[in-house]
This record gives sequence, structure tokens and C-alpha cells, in this order.
Amino acid sequence: MKQVQKKQVLETAVHGVFLLLGLITVGCVLLICVYLVASGLPAIQKIGLKEFLFGPVWASTSKTDPRYGILPFILTSVYGTAGAIVLGVPIGFFSAVYLSKLAPSRIKRLLSAAVSMLSGIPSVVYGLVGMLVLVPGIRKVFGVPDGASLLAAIVVLAIMILPSIIKVSATALEAVPKEYEDASLALGATPVETYFRVSVPAAKSGIAAAVVLGVGRAIGEAMAVMMVSGNAPNMPVSIFESVRFLTTAVASEMSYAAGLQRQALFSIALVLFLFILLLNATLNFFLKRNKEG
Repeated sequence: MKQVQKKQVLETAVHGVFLLLGLITVGCVLLICVYLVASGLPAIQKIGLKEFLFGPVWASTSKTDPRYGILPFILTSVYGTAGAIVLGVPIGFFSAVYLSKLAPSRIKRLLSAAVSMLSGIPSVVYGLVGMLVLVPGIRKVFGVPDGASLLAAIVVLAIMILPSIIKVSATALEAVPKEYEDASLALGATPVETYFRVSVPAAKSGIAAAVVLGVGRAIGEAMAVMMVSGNAPNMPVSIFESVRFLTTAVASEMSYAAGLQRQALFSIALVLFLFILLLNATLNFFLKRNKEG
């Protein structure tokens, strides 16, 4: 009887610890949200919501006529993230299928170790390699004056999101019950047909979660894209244009900003925070809808 009571006390204590940790996590998110709202709203009120969100010019350091339009940053972030997803998701998906279903054990161990190593590389290293290799390559291949551009940022982001997509997708595919595949093979389907028509649909929720992680990594990256995108507040009218993302706009000016400029940078962080929340909520909505369907 005493042993049962001790187990109940231990379970209650463990439950309380996990509850406390969960509340701390939620509290930190709420604290960040409140701080961003309190710090970002004053600048939006001074500048004007329409001028701030849809203004095409960012000239925060101008002494005569400072402008605080972040439309170029918003469009650049959207185009850059979309381009990285278009490039990275197919490569990551097919790599995950190969690793989990087709690769021999020796090659699987080698490639899995390479993917894990890729995920551990700091973002500044990606940016450095991109600046020294990718940017000159784009300038030489396409004959443009400067290779630091939206295209370079898209390629770097696509490479950076690969580890998340590959590892999560491969885990989801390996979790599919083997009975599903055996039944498909018994009905006369080839192994490749089985993998793509049985295993992949069964693991679609995990694969979609991998895409969500990739989107979050692409949107939130700052250092690597700052080093390869040119970090110029231009409208993204071309993939060869030097551009600036929402994240890099905050990182590049926060060290010397003051007054309204500093408040505007907090407003950019608030817009980025709300953008990520909206995107995650939308993706989760469609994931739950597909799961229920």
C-alpha cells in the first residue's frame, strides 16, 4: 500500500513539473508577444499603418525625409521563402523516400550522418560559403553585375531547410506500418508504386510537419541571407536584384538605431512575429482538416 502511495506521489510530482515547464513556455511566448506589441505599436501609430506596411521606400537614416515603408521587405521575405520551399521541398522529400525505403544500409548510415552534420552547421558558415562560392558563381553564369541577390538567398535557404525536411519526413515514412506495404505488394504493386501510393499518403501528416519546420527555418533566418542577398532595401522586381528581408532589416540596423528608427525596427519584428503566427495557424488548420478528412 505504501509503495502504491509513493508511486502516486511521484506521478503527481512529475505531472506538476511538466505542467510548470509547459506554463513557463507559454508564459515566455506571451511575454515576447506583449513586449513586441508594446514596442512596435508606437512607431506604427506615428508612421501610419498604410504607409508602414505598403510604403515602397525604406530610408530610415535620411536626415531630410526619412521613410519607413517595409513593403520591399515583406515581398522579399514572401518570395524568398516561397522560392526556398519550391526548391527545397522536392529535393528533401525524394531524399527522405530514398533514405527510408530504397537506400542500402551502408549508404543510409552515411547519408543520415551527412544530413545530421548539415543540420549542425551554423548559419554564418552557410552565408560565408554562399558569399565566397555562390555569389561569384551567379555573377559569372548569368553575367550580372553583382551575384548577391534574391536568387542567392533562395538557394542558400533551400539548402538550409533540407535537413529538417529530410529527417522529419524520413522518420514519418519509417513509422508507416510494414503491413500496409506488404498488402500493397501482395496485390501486385511494385515497390516504387507502394512507396509513393501507400507509404507517402500514410505519412502525409509527418511530411507536412516537415514542410512547416522548413518554412519556419526559411522565414526566421537572418545571418546567412544577409551575407548573400546584398542587404539593400530594393523592391524584389528581379531574382538578380539585391534585396533585404524582414529579419535582415532588423539585424542590420538595430546596433545603431535610435528614436523612431529603433521603434520602427521593433514594428518590423512585430510584423514578422504576426506573419509567422498566421502562417503556422493556416498550415495547422489545413493539416487538421486533411487529417479529419
